[in-house]
Amino acid sequence: MPNIFTTLARHADLYERFMPFGSQLLRNGLLPARVRELLILRTAHNTRAAYEWGRHVPLAKAAGVTTEDLQRIVQGPEAGAWTDLERHLLRAADQLHHDAVVCEATWQALASHYDEAALIEITVLVGQYHLVAFFLNSAGVRLEPGFEHAGFPEGSQNDG
Repeated sequence: MPNIFTTLARHADLYERFMPFGSQLLRNGLLPARVRELLILRTAHNTRAAYEWGRHVPLAKAAGVTTEDLQRIVQGPEAGAWTDLERHLLRAADQLHHDAVVCEATWQALASHYDEAALIEITVLVGQYHLVAFFLNSAGVRLEPGFEHAGFPEGSQNDG
């Protein structure tokens, strides 16, 4: 059982309610897996959540995120080789992190690709992974053996 769950289970009522919500976003959401993982990994980078990064790298790779993409996620939306859509997705994650709002230009760019429900999911996904990062970083949840946070910036939370 992953350390995140064994730690969160110490608050049984919260754990019981958290799991269906998190599972909805992770397993049954509207966003393609690659998009979801780009948003989660950029959020992990922004919140310095090494555990979140390490657990999601394998999921991201399974969704088609390359080693080069992982390096660019750390560099941000202006790094070369992103598609326009990917650049807007990473900008949305950054804007939500820094300003708690997706600016109008980014929202409109995303709206040209996604319907209203998917736009809602983008903001909720980033917000939910902020919540997870706050919990992981504050509780000191450690990454399990066999998972790496390679490519994650030095000096990040819980990096060991």
